[in-house]
Amino acid sequence: MTQRQTGLFTLHLVFLYITLFVNLTLVITVILDKSLHESMYLFICSLFVNGICGVSAFYPKILADLLRDSHIISYTFCELTCLTVMAYDRYLAICKRLEYLFIMTHQKVVKVLAFSWIFSLLQTSIGAVLTSSQTLCGSDIDKLYCSNWEVVKLSCADVTMNNVYGYFLILSQVSQITFIIVSYIYIIRAYLQSKTGKVKFMQTWLPHLITLTNFSVSLIFDVMFARYGKSQAQQALRNILGMECLVVPPLLNPIIYGMKLTQLR
Repeated sequence: MTQRQTGLFTLHLVFLYITLFVNLTLVITVILDKSLHESMYLFICSLFVNGICGVSAFYPKILADLLRDSHIISYTFCELTCLTVMAYDRYLAICKRLEYLFIMTHQKVVKVLAFSWIFSLLQTSIGAVLTSSQTLCGSDIDKLYCSNWEVVKLSCADVTMNNVYGYFLILSQVSQITFIIVSYIYIIRAYLQSKTGKVKFMQTWLPHLITLTNFSVSLIFDVMFARYGKSQAQQALRNILGMECLVVPPLLNPIIYGMKLTQLR
């Protein structure tokens, strides 16, 4: 390895260990502490598990690529669906307080968690199946990691179905973000009407807002650039935001939630 590769290898290895440590610490904390066996903490725990899955797929592959000349990285995620079900849970807890325990039962929590993961896996699987049937005319992509649409753009055949499905995914993601934002509006309004609302908002919903903003901005920019971006001058910004979307949320989320939520802290 060159000196540059050695430095990058060491940096990514450190990030991998730190990210796994903070996520595993909070997952184990939620599992072992029975007082945290509430829907909010279980959904947050799901977000941490997603972070563990993400870094477990991403970092080992990029570390292996740094040791050789081949650079092929794949990635899947269900962060947005996790944030959506968390918003739904908090909306019920704040705006439907008297009905919350009857609506969000343990069985409902299990069903919602299962839905968030199965829905994301189905989205990824359908895209992969559609792409796998295409004949490719090349093997080089202008991105730091391999995403489905980057592979589709290498196809020699008709990609109408892939394109339609891609727009469906965009619509799905925009719908989830819209649902979260509308939920936040109702929650903020309910919080601000109470005397202790501002303090509770800072403790419980500020982490959600930071996580959503960080992930959404990176995701939307990356998707729009992949489909419509042509300027090479924007490539550096795209690389930064693409890596930020992969690396920062799994590390930032447990730190934010662990510091801001009193019981977790």
